Amino acid sequence: MKKPVLIIMAAGLGSRYGGLKQLDPVGGHGELIIDYSIYDARRAGFETVIFVIKPENEADFRARIGDRVSRHMDVRYVYQRKDDLPEGYSVPPERQKPWGTAHAVLSARGIVDGPFAVINSDDYYGPEAYQKIFEYLSSHPDGERYEYAMVGYLLKNTVSENGTVARGVCEETPDRFLSQITERTKITKGPPLAYTEDDGQTWTELPEDTVISLNLWGFTRSFLDEAWARFPVFLDKALRENPNKAEYYLPSVVSQLIGEDKARVKVLRSEDKWYGVTYREDKPSVTAALAEKRASGLYPENLWA
Repeated sequence: MKKPVLIIMAAGLGSRYGGLKQLDPVGGHGELIIDYSIYDARRAGFETVIFVIKPENEADFRARIGDRVSRHMDVRYVYQRKDDLPEGYSVPPERQKPWGTAHAVLSARGIVDGPFAVINSDDYYGPEAYQKIFEYLSSHPDGERYEYAMVGYLLKNTVSENGTVARGVCEETPDRFLSQITERTKITKGPPLAYTEDDGQTWTELPEDTVISLNLWGFTRSFLDEAWARFPVFLDKALRENPNKAEYYLPSVVSQLIGEDKARVKVLRSEDKWYGVTYREDKPSVTAALAEKRASGLYPENLWA
C-alpha cells in the first residue's frame, strides 16, 4: 500500500471567530493549532501534508506555517474554489463560499492516489488519534467494500464554553463500525448537553458519552472518486433549493456509501479532550491546555526547533 498522507481543511475564514483563526498562535513560540496537529501526525508516521486553502491565503500560510513545516515534511497546497464544479454547472451569482467539507477534500483529488487522513485546521485531536488512523490506513486496503475509518470522541470532551458547536453524531454497530452519522450544527454544553434545529426554540438532549465525529477521517482513494461522482446529484438539489448556502458535507457522502453497503467505516475511539478555537473566547483555554501538555513533556517547548 502507498503511505497515507494528511489533508488539512483550512479554507474557512472562521466567521464566528472573527478572523483567520487558523493563523492565530496558541503555542509558546508562535505555534498554531495546525502545528500541533502536524507534529502529532509526523510522529505517527505521516510524511506528506496537503493544505486545502483559499488562493488569497497562500502567502500567509507559507509564511506562518508552511515554510517551517516543509523542513520536516513534504508540504503541498491545493485551492478550494467555489467554481471547481463538474462540467455543465456554474456558481450562482450570489454564492460567496465554497461548497463544504466534501468539496474541500475533492480539491486534492488531482494529487492524492492512495490512502489519506482528513482533519480540520482549527481542532486539536491529540496524539492517539493520529497513531490509530495511520495504523488503520496502513493495513486496510479496499476489499469487497471500501475500508474507511474515523476517530470517534465523547461529546462531553468536545464542547465549547463559549457557544454552540457543530458535530457529527454517530451510531455504531456492536463491532464498532459506523452505522449512521447525523450532522448537528448547534450543540450546546448546557447543562444539559443538547442540540437545536430551530434556532433554540426547542432542544433535544444528548448523553455525555455520545460518540461524535470531529472530521478526523481515514479514506482510500476510492472516496474521492465516489464524492466527485455524487457531486452533481447534490448540486441539482442545492441549486434548486438553497443555491447560496447549501454545503456538500463529507459525512453525507459517507452515509450514502454505508447505506448502499459500498463502504464500512471503523470507529477508532479516543478518550482525548478536544481543544479548538470555534470562538475567539476559546483561545485562552486552548493556550493554557497546550502549555500544560508541554510542561508534562508531551510536546517540546519549541515544536520545530
